[in-house]
Amino acid sequence: MDRVLAAKVFIDVTETRSFTKTAERLAMSRPMVTRYVDTIETWLQRRLLHRTTRQVSLTSDGEAYLAEITSWYQQAERLSSLAEQSDELSGSIRVATSMSFGYAQLMPALKEFMALHPQVEVDVDLADSTADLVERRIDLTLRIASNPDPSLIGKPIAQCESVLVASPQYLAQADKALILQPEDLKHHDCLGYKNFEQTIWHLSSNKLNDKVASLDTSSLDKTMVSVETHCRLTCNETSALLHACLLGMGIAMQPTYLVNPYLQRGELCQVLPQWRPKDLTIYALYSSRKHLSPKVRALIDFLAQYFQQHPW
Repeated sequence: MDRVLAAKVFIDVTETRSFTKTAERLAMSRPMVTRYVDTIETWLQRRLLHRTTRQVSLTSDGEAYLAEITSWYQQAERLSSLAEQSDELSGSIRVATSMSFGYAQLMPALKEFMALHPQVEVDVDLADSTADLVERRIDLTLRIASNPDPSLIGKPIAQCESVLVASPQYLAQADKALILQPEDLKHHDCLGYKNFEQTIWHLSSNKLNDKVASLDTSSLDKTMVSVETHCRLTCNETSALLHACLLGMGIAMQPTYLVNPYLQRGELCQVLPQWRPKDLTIYALYSSRKHLSPKVRALIDFLAQYFQQHPW
């Protein structure tokens, strides 16, 4: 069996103290983890781990060999990176992002990237919760935020603008009041996104200063309001709220990368178009610049260029 991968599995087991957790983190079966540990123990002719039904711990030989195995594995990874720099990109990239962005924007981008690099495999982890890159062995995460996690490294690759939307059916209901200003939202059913401004919506509007007729941006007086909305339905996933909105269940704050096609087809209508939620930035983030592989760097550069050429 592959001794480099066996070393990787062994090192991970020493971190998790569990064959089952390592199997989950490395996306392999528990028996396969056992086989890789057996491989490195057979190679070194040493028993490196104590196994019991409740826990896994290092033997004295395991403690003595761990630093050397770790150093050897890191050197093998560096050699692999040098080979990737000179040859065609290959191997697997594990990417984490939100379900809505993965569905609406990342998949079309990955289609082009993978066509350019046929030897690269991509494993996408979709969740609106923040992923622990080290714990879940994520190479790259795409996060939408005003400020990225300071413990991570990366670059902005696109802007995330949002709008307020509702279905024509919802807006046509006779018992619903007109929506002419942000305060009117208090009289409507709103759909709350639990990961961003769940019930208090912060909106801004640019209004021309009455004393200045010029269209220069210096003459714009930015007005900001905060409205406490009534959200009978809340959710931790954006595309589920989009579906609720299409069903006429209320007004939702949605990213334009997701709802623009529905607005263009008339399936949704923009509410209070002169008011807009806070803009956020889409970041490509990774845990360490030191061992960033060429394939991950290539994907970051590709995504930044792709989203610049394919605005939503």
